[in-house]
Amino acid sequence: MKQALRRLFALLLNYFESGTGDFEYKPSHRVILLVMSGMFLGLATLVLAMMPEDDYGYFFPVLIFGGTGCLGLIIGFLGHDRAVARIWGSR
Repeated sequence: MKQALRRLFALLLNYFESGTGDFEYKPSHRVILLVMSGMFLGLATLVLAMMPEDDYGYFFPVLIFGGTGCLGLIIGFLGHDRAVARIWGSR
């Protein structure tokens, strides 16, 4: 199942996993990434649930927070150590 999902998100994962230099990775980086991604998705869900019916200006924060949360979950669950280190800016 993981390989099928990796193929589905290959374009995104290849971008974050590219490179040949050294990187600094700690297992806590992955845990923190997954927790923060869950918080971003929770925030997006909360904004979407509390959004007034006629005000579509709330979709922008939902897209930003939801997209950030989804990206973090994809990298956190499917990405290699290099991808997680690249999210944190470690090179």
